[in-house]
Amino acid sequence: MNLFNVYPLFDIEVTKGIGCRISDNQGIEYLDLYGGHAVISIGHSHPYYVQKLTQQLENLVFYSNSVINKLQIELAEKLGKISGYDDYSLFLVNSGAEANENALKLASFHTGRRKVIAFNKSFHGRTSAAVRVTDNLKIVAPINEGFDVEFPELNDIETVRKSLQNNDVCAVIIEGIQGVGGIRVPNVEFLKELSAECKATGTMLILDEVQSGYGRSGKFFAHQYADIRPDLITVAKGMGNGFPIGAVLISPAFEASFGLLGTTFGGSHLACTAAIAVLDIIKVEHLMENAQKIGSYITEELKKIAQIKEVRGLGLMIGIEFDQPVKELRNKLLFEKKIFTGVSGTNIIRLLPPLCLSKSEATLFIESFKDIIQTTLKE
Repeated sequence: MNLFNVYPLFDIEVTKGIGCRISDNQGIEYLDLYGGHAVISIGHSHPYYVQKLTQQLENLVFYSNSVINKLQIELAEKLGKISGYDDYSLFLVNSGAEANENALKLASFHTGRRKVIAFNKSFHGRTSAAVRVTDNLKIVAPINEGFDVEFPELNDIETVRKSLQNNDVCAVIIEGIQGVGGIRVPNVEFLKELSAECKATGTMLILDEVQSGYGRSGKFFAHQYADIRPDLITVAKGMGNGFPIGAVLISPAFEASFGLLGTTFGGSHLACTAAIAVLDIIKVEHLMENAQKIGSYITEELKKIAQIKEVRGLGLMIGIEFDQPVKELRNKLLFEKKIFTGVSGTNIIRLLPPLCLSKSEATLFIESFKDIIQTTLKE
């Protein structure tokens, strides 16, 4: 049996990781500035994380949600405190797409409506409802086209305001920072006005923090720069540092009802152990502060490079845009300088490193990047 092709692959087999470094099966080491697509939040093979998962493996990996799981309760309490949402409820799943799927379902249950507003260049996942609110027709199958969606431009409050006037929209879903869409950051004033318009029209505001959450922006959630409180918040990626887990944070406006939501694997004992360890390390090692500090340093240094069109993002979620395709730049960084990065579209290098990235590692990237640009691009 062959694997079903999903992604184009680099000819590299990663077999080990420590901190912000990974190694392949040839023993070659790379600086990881992609974090397995924003998943590695606390660094590879953190000793405390490994210890906690090992201990849990020896006791119990999984039992169904038909019994008490105190690890779920501990996770909810710790997540509430560190995020500032201790009055919200937590529904645990396995991925960001599942989180968004359930958030949309809750919004529709709560309002009785079936229309959604997403945004141009948005990405919310590949499951049925999540892919419907993703602005990419190539991955939306005919079976997914089950409800109406509008995709106004990001930061265009007037268009959103007009769409909400009919009171037929169940939810507005927006990323804290657009990842796949090119590291585009919603304006603070736009988010404030969007939140106010949703409240005025009884529309649920869903903040997709799957990629931009868990300290990556320098705050626990990127939307907290705007000082708003959404009705629903979705998380995943950095939540388990590689162990699959996702969640929906649900405001007190929603009433729980048996049978409303369900999951088999969501919130397993091992998944919760991983997520608790991540929160412990983020707090003890001040990783949000580090993300803000090192992210600002990288951004400021990159803005000095003349060939770069624009640098944008928050914390350690950074987009570097050029006037031309970046495939050659990325490949040279990877194969000549041994540095992993991501991309958005064709012209944007995307940085999503572990939040423990050091200044010396950031400097190594900056100097390597300058060298690659000078040898690849013309002024």
